[in-house]
Amino acid sequence: MPKLSVVVPFYNVQTFAPDALKSLELNARDDFEFLLVDDCSTDGTPGLLERAARELPGAVHLRHEHNGGLATARNTGLDAARGEYVAFLDGDDWLAPGHLTRTLAAIEALDCDFVRTDHVKCTGRSRSVQRVPYGPQSVVADPRTAILPADRATSVDYPYAWAGMYHRRLLDRGVLHFTDGLRTAEDRPWIWRLHREARSFAAVGLPGIFYRRGVATSLTQIGDERQLDFIRAFDQVMSDVIADRESDLLLPKAVRTYCAIIAHHFGSVERYEPAVARKLRSMSTAALGRMPQDVLDHVLDSMDTQRATLLRRVRGRRRTTSGAAA
Repeated sequence: MPKLSVVVPFYNVQTFAPDALKSLELNARDDFEFLLVDDCSTDGTPGLLERAARELPGAVHLRHEHNGGLATARNTGLDAARGEYVAFLDGDDWLAPGHLTRTLAAIEALDCDFVRTDHVKCTGRSRSVQRVPYGPQSVVADPRTAILPADRATSVDYPYAWAGMYHRRLLDRGVLHFTDGLRTAEDRPWIWRLHREARSFAAVGLPGIFYRRGVATSLTQIGDERQLDFIRAFDQVMSDVIADRESDLLLPKAVRTYCAIIAHHFGSVERYEPAVARKLRSMSTAALGRMPQDVLDHVLDSMDTQRATLLRRVRGRRRTTSGAAA
């Protein structure tokens, strides 16, 4: 059994894949495996991965016949993973030399289900360290205690799967897999499930992952219908939380986060194609209508005026439409 499996999806990132692959080489060990998942790329990425499979120690090249999206590509890697621990990297990001060994040493020393790490956000030439929104460092805790409070950024608002390392027992229990087919916000149901179902975790700092922002080919920069998968992702969060044994405690946080993401998408609605913008409005109205209305009322009353006004206006479209139909 390898000590660590690293799942790395790639899709049309021939410009950036060499950086990711070189960083894996600088992290390689005899007991590490690198699962390079090509999600049916149409540029030069497959050739780069074929070469890496020959030259990079521990590399395994997996290829999709059809594009399935990031969640499905990660699941392909997880299904093939043999390691005692699991980590992730995206094909347009990169690691500092030795980062994986340092993170592995931390999770082994703490003997917990998973650890969360800081990362470096890279926008052009700008660099900034992004911290895990959790205070205690290298202290093992119950992951549920890191979900709340509802009105502050917490660990579930830091959803990046690659910012951490995970014990295989989570994979064997089905906690680490993603919702197949989600094209965006795939980390959101995943991070909520991780914090609700794992038994122990710790934040350990270690900002050795470099997260590339503003990439033109990234889905976050594209205004097509795939962006609307955030609705499906957060509907799953809501469904899971409603079924949770502590639903009354956790629902205000889930509703508030869902509302904040809806407001965020409306704040950048100009980058959407017109038909997608219209669909965003109708789907957001329906989503607000599906939320527990008493919890939603409380959340809107506690939010800043600008976002609360926007969300009430979006919510009101449903009421107006229903009234007209009546």
